[in-house]
Amino acid sequence: MKFGTKAIHAGVHPDPTTGAIMTPIYQTSTYVQESPGKHKGYEYARTQNPTRDALQDNLAALENGKYGICYASGLGATDAILKLFKPGDEIIASSDLYGGTYRIMVRVFQDFGLKFKFVSLDNPANLETALTEQTRMVWIETPTNPLLRIVDIAAIAQITQAKGITLVVDNTFASPYLQNPLDLGADIVVHSVTKYIGGHSDTVMGAIVTNDDDTASRLKFIQNACGAVPGPQDCFLALRGIKTLHVRMERHCQNAQRVAAYLQQHPKVSKVYYPGLPDHPGHELAKRQMRGFGGMVSFELVGDSLPEATKVMESFEVFSLGESLGGVESLCTHPASMTHASIPKAEREANGLKDTLIRLSVGIEDVDDLIEDLGRAIG
Repeated sequence: MKFGTKAIHAGVHPDPTTGAIMTPIYQTSTYVQESPGKHKGYEYARTQNPTRDALQDNLAALENGKYGICYASGLGATDAILKLFKPGDEIIASSDLYGGTYRIMVRVFQDFGLKFKFVSLDNPANLETALTEQTRMVWIETPTNPLLRIVDIAAIAQITQAKGITLVVDNTFASPYLQNPLDLGADIVVHSVTKYIGGHSDTVMGAIVTNDDDTASRLKFIQNACGAVPGPQDCFLALRGIKTLHVRMERHCQNAQRVAAYLQQHPKVSKVYYPGLPDHPGHELAKRQMRGFGGMVSFELVGDSLPEATKVMESFEVFSLGESLGGVESLCTHPASMTHASIPKAEREANGLKDTLIRLSVGIEDVDDLIEDLGRAIG
């Protein structure tokens, strides 16, 4: 089954009672049992919910996985993965990653004895050097947030598999439409469903997909035991968003390519980060690993002036200044003060993230209007 068909049909069945083609919102906290311990597969809504089940099955199919497990947010999914490990275990993460991921690792789980090491993984050889006897997991984003670096999933997987180390890939920026990390050797894929999968800026959710039976069993236990589950209304909204994921992602990619090309030739722009540009360091790898280059673009202005960058962000009319990404509307974000503010300034700058960087989530509006808005704001 091709992706577009899976997006609409996988895991989803007409309601057996009414024939409704859309999965019903099972807005219930509990389920009636015939006698103690005898039930029709559902006991309590934290443990199971039919709307959530349909979404989990759908997401598993989109990532070519066996198991999908949903959580109340992307960080809820991250939290569950980190709970798979014990004090003394070491986790290596790519140094260019979402600030919330850095925060939960360093400011929450580090206090419980997990060890974290942040390494530039766009060169797989760096991982070989960083590994120790205590390394239990490698966590990567690709494309990375917000510098759009590309990490070779297959090359990293070859290293982790040889050592028996779990490889987790945050696939949020690519979405399942553009990239399937499990097919490239990853053990776990994690998504902020809030972003491209939901696609309409109206729900917050996270998801994990895996093929490993034991990992799935442990994650499902954590999902139930710790309770960070999404409600049925949010699951319904995510299922609705997924039905147009392939169509939206095509438009996101087309618009972002045009926006990146425009910014690259603008005299007031000094640097553009977009893997679809031929001079991007990861361009050839992205062509092999992905089915498109995504909807995220970052850039810096000539002069590297924070007041000038702030003025540009305040001057947009079509792009909205706000957190998050992946919705149908275009957003502008200032990573240093918003999404990545929890990472110390020295670490941000050492990784190449300047205070003047502007990140764009290019939406699906008419691209001519987006370019006109950029031209007006940049001047």
